[in-house]
Amino acid sequence: MNEKNSADNGSEPEKGFKFFAFKRLAVGLLLLIAILWALGVLLGYFENPSPIVARHDSSRSGRLSHAGNAPVDGKKSGPPAMAAENNAHVGHKAEPAGATKEKVESSPAALWQKDRSSGQQQSAAKHQEPLSQSTSSGHPAPVEDKTTKTKSHSPDKTTEDGAQNQSHPKPVAHPEGKSAVKAKPAGVTFVEAVISPLHYELMERFWGWRPNDILNFTDNVNNFQLGVLEVTRRTAVALSERISRTGTTDTLDPNLQNAVNWFMIKADRYWFPSAESKYKEGLKELAKYRDKLMEGRASFHTRSDNLIPLLASFEDLLGSCDENLVKAFEEDGSPVSFFRADDYVYYTRGVASAMLSILEAVHHEFISILETRHGTELLHHAIESCRRAVEIDPIMVINSDLDGIFANHRANMAAPISHARFYLGQLIKTLST
Repeated sequence: MNEKNSADNGSEPEKGFKFFAFKRLAVGLLLLIAILWALGVLLGYFENPSPIVARHDSSRSGRLSHAGNAPVDGKKSGPPAMAAENNAHVGHKAEPAGATKEKVESSPAALWQKDRSSGQQQSAAKHQEPLSQSTSSGHPAPVEDKTTKTKSHSPDKTTEDGAQNQSHPKPVAHPEGKSAVKAKPAGVTFVEAVISPLHYELMERFWGWRPNDILNFTDNVNNFQLGVLEVTRRTAVALSERISRTGTTDTLDPNLQNAVNWFMIKADRYWFPSAESKYKEGLKELAKYRDKLMEGRASFHTRSDNLIPLLASFEDLLGSCDENLVKAFEEDGSPVSFFRADDYVYYTRGVASAMLSILEAVHHEFISILETRHGTELLHHAIESCRRAVEIDPIMVINSDLDGIFANHRANMAAPISHARFYLGQLIKTLST
């Protein structure tokens, strides 16, 4: 009896342990499946299948439209004969040939082919004049060429007043779809490149302008927008003081002056006035200046002495960003913290993003000067360095040791920024000589 009780007592803990282990394994397996599914959704592994587009089988329609082919070996080739043969195989009574042919000609594919051929004939008749009857001398009458809108006359054809027709042919019109595109006036592309980055941050980004929000839930986007703003400010100053003027004695453009003043409002100012309202006013002033360029009422001078101050301002800004990316200690002697590291990285990304747009516009507007001074390749390298800096967009900025196994995103960002700064410095020297 005691042995039986001891055996029962030994089996109960074993059953409890099995139930405990099974429950934990089941819960763990479900959690693993949920985590894998969530990761797949986040990484975009579960993509929707591409929609199936129906395609018309032109070869089949072509076969259907040729129902009256010549017989081969005493049998008709084509859908009527095939249909009759299929009906015979399944035990249906064969229909007369005329009825079968009428059905085939009224099928959707045959009607589509018929409409297509009639449309092609109408299009050909529209672009070709019918030949008139032959003249008494046996030569055909003159035919009007509608592509050039000029008339060809025979040598012996004269006008009503007896004088030979020696009118000059009209200018040849551009072929359809190849009309000449009107080029933008100088400076329009540059001003649009200045407007675009800040306009996106104010009008198109979710939650709009963030540095002056009372409740700051994000800091990376805030610093990115501050970098875009700084580039816009420096470009507006160079545009107002240099590029839009012939010299120091020329008058300042009032719209550009207003834009510079509005961009100088502090980025964290909440109201009276708010930062975003004045930045929007500044973009409107730049748009007015762009409209005046298109109407020929403003000037934009693509000279090297106008471009150098802008590039020098960009070089100084990139130097400041480079220092923040490579320094190990703050001004007070404390090491750069994790929270300050991502601020430096995203501020630099904003600078590189706006500078990339403007440098591409510089390449478009100042291409003649760049080619003359052999500075096109240097500007190209600066543009590519800014593009590589913008492409560095980690999920989380890590400020690890330079010789550690984890990334140091500040050092990664510093590499293309230092390259862009170097090439801009070389370009300034090239344009100065």
